[in-house]
Amino acid sequence: MGISSLKTGAMKRSLLVGNTAYVPAVRALFSGGDSSGALNVIDYINISSTGNATDFGDLTLARWYVGGFSSATRGVVGGGRVAGNATQNTIDYFTIASIGNAIDFGDLSASRMFAAGVSSSTRGLFGGGYEDSSANQVSKIEYITIASTGNTTNFGNLTVSRESASGFSSPTRGVFGGGFGGGAYRSTIDYVTIASTGNATSFGDLTVSRTYLSSGSNSTRGLFAGGSGPSDSNVIDYVTIATTGNATDFGDLSVARSTYASGTASPLRAVFPGGFTPSMTATIDYVTISTLGNGVNFGSMTVARYGHTSCSDGHGGLE
Repeated sequence: MGISSLKTGAMKRSLLVGNTAYVPAVRALFSGGDSSGALNVIDYINISSTGNATDFGDLTLARWYVGGFSSATRGVVGGGRVAGNATQNTIDYFTIASIGNAIDFGDLSASRMFAAGVSSSTRGLFGGGYEDSSANQVSKIEYITIASTGNTTNFGNLTVSRESASGFSSPTRGVFGGGFGGGAYRSTIDYVTIASTGNATSFGDLTVSRTYLSSGSNSTRGLFAGGSGPSDSNVIDYVTIATTGNATDFGDLSVARSTYASGTASPLRAVFPGGFTPSMTATIDYVTISTLGNGVNFGSMTVARYGHTSCSDGHGGLE
């Protein structure tokens, strides 16, 4: 006997027939980055398959070291650095289901790069980063309502100022891990309740202190992958988002790399794109979130690059 259901948020449909659960394709997008020059490229994949990425459109500005997140319908990209090294406060958005260029959304409170993003189905947060105005790492967290447009609003602060952390979400919690701050590579993992405002709370520590790492999650388990601390790492860690505690070893990427990027996920798979190996790469790895194991080659982005951001219409904050 078959049982079908439709969930709001990510509109994740599951059809259970016998003992087989079906989850439809989820689209992941990779935005911006640097490939011997700032890029405005947005490309995409369907996470449920394997293969190379396809061109989606362009950001309003070519830039790298960007942060981002998504709802089930919109992807959002904020901040970054443009040619000439000027840091930006620009926030763009695009409709995930439609091929096309990004549109201006609003602005961060200050020009910032290296911010990490987390989101639920309604709200997106930018955490940490580096601001030109203070010439230093920051702890600030700002948020937007994804379905509207406008500038960011203050949310609170991370437990420690840092740049180049990475983040993922459940429908209730946003989790920030790793980064670089105070002259040190960080193992720090913080969390916030996305629907409220306030300062982050300590969650635990990564197995290895590192920055420039990728991440992705479903609604229960979150993964941090790769990074640099200071040498490139192939480590994949995981945590159970609803609890607190230190991360546990999950497996290894196909090759050690620092991505300067955030990965993303579907309810079943996490994908980790691009970065340095130490040469620049277009490689996309994937893992099955519910199991332990090493990264497997998925395909390639349209351009080898680093400093990009990733989002999907089915990540853990939407389930």
